[in-house]
Amino acid sequence: MLRLDEVLPGVQEEVNRRIHALPPALMQVAFSEAVIDSRLATSECLFVALRGERVDGHEFLADAAARGARGALVRRSKVSSLTLERPYVVIDPVTGEGLERATPDTMLLIAVDDPQAALNRLAAYHRGMYNPVVIGITGSVGKTSTKEVTAGVLQRSFRTLKSPRSYNSEATLPIVLLKLTADHQVAVLEMGMYGPGEIAHLAALARPRLGIVTNVGPSHLERMGSIEAIQRAKSELPQALPEDGFAILNIDDPRVRAMAEVTRARPFFYGLDPAADLWADAIESRGLQGVSFRVHYQGDGLHLTLPLLGRHSVHTALAAASAGLLLGMEWEAIIAGLRSEGAQLRLLAVPGINQTTLIDDTYNASPASMQAALNLLAELDGRRIAILGDMLELGSIEEEAHRMVGARAAEVAQILIAVGQRARWIANEAQQAGLPADQVYAVDDNDAAAHLARNLLAPGDFVLIKGSRGMFMETIVSQLQAHRP
Repeated sequence: MLRLDEVLPGVQEEVNRRIHALPPALMQVAFSEAVIDSRLATSECLFVALRGERVDGHEFLADAAARGARGALVRRSKVSSLTLERPYVVIDPVTGEGLERATPDTMLLIAVDDPQAALNRLAAYHRGMYNPVVIGITGSVGKTSTKEVTAGVLQRSFRTLKSPRSYNSEATLPIVLLKLTADHQVAVLEMGMYGPGEIAHLAALARPRLGIVTNVGPSHLERMGSIEAIQRAKSELPQALPEDGFAILNIDDPRVRAMAEVTRARPFFYGLDPAADLWADAIESRGLQGVSFRVHYQGDGLHLTLPLLGRHSVHTALAAASAGLLLGMEWEAIIAGLRSEGAQLRLLAVPGINQTTLIDDTYNASPASMQAALNLLAELDGRRIAILGDMLELGSIEEEAHRMVGARAAEVAQILIAVGQRARWIANEAQQAGLPADQVYAVDDNDAAAHLARNLLAPGDFVLIKGSRGMFMETIVSQLQAHRP
């Protein structure tokens, strides 16, 4: 709960913060949560009217009000043009003006110069009221998976808050921080990157003591300009860690390994290199039955079999185990967490039409994750079909990257369906690599891909579906599922 007497000082700039005594009628007013999507508004929430690239949250204030929002953070310059059907009062958090007219039944519009900046200040203020161990997670690929598995492990021993979905941006990470309570011992937070300085900004709000960096790859290369710029941006997390913290780094990625040189925290390496603090060998992927490997730590070896899909999930498990070990967990609890339902990855095997199995890896795509998904498909015993969509934001390497995926698809799949304009490079390269032309299809959109697949699928087929988030390829999964949601 966010009490009104916390929100009003919290949204102000720290140097000029003023605290006003609330009228007795408002002393118990509190907000259940903060939301930035009016569709998520509830009768007790605080709606934050953010201005995005395409829409302005003020346009949805009436919807939030109709859903019963108790209050809202609004831009001061917009107040005069607001019209709501519910009674409301505009409150200036600096002067306190409007408090005397407010009642528990009126909608409280808290007027600020910039709702995004005010939300950031409030999140930092709220974070400062508690003392959890915060774990920040970043990387070009695997942030969300690592967050889910790490939280699944830590939940075995600690009361844990984690980012929902991919709440990892300047707009959404503050929403997670506002969910912190005195009950939480650990917070596992994903930190994304839109441009230079964003991870540093998120780390300043969250104040992590542990930071996990999974890898550095060409995701967002179009926006960032170079792989070196991406490396520098990801380095902002280990740079933000305190001296008594730990930078948990993937030793197998040279660009991540080098981040040990820029952090004040103690580096803790994980990976497949025996030089790591925690490393694995004897990896055996068992397709949809999971993966087994031997893990080594402080001279001891332990054999694990986990319900995680693909060889690449070993790195995810090692990162999560690293966090558990550094927080004092015993292996028994760590293994139980790795095997728990809460630690399962986004990549899912779901029943498809015509007695097929769909490998749903539609959350996002990069050259590395495409290769990993195809490697998993290669391990399955049956006819293998790959439905692959565009990979976005790859800049100057986009043709090369798509063709690389096409070459691997030709080695793995018996049928390839490429979706989107860039994916035509995948189809073209697959044919050049030897996949017969009558087994390669190129279509423009998801509906065409689903329609085509419905006519091709046969009992026993395994179907990998993967593309960038902006391709919305989960719509293909929904059309091919045996029992549609």
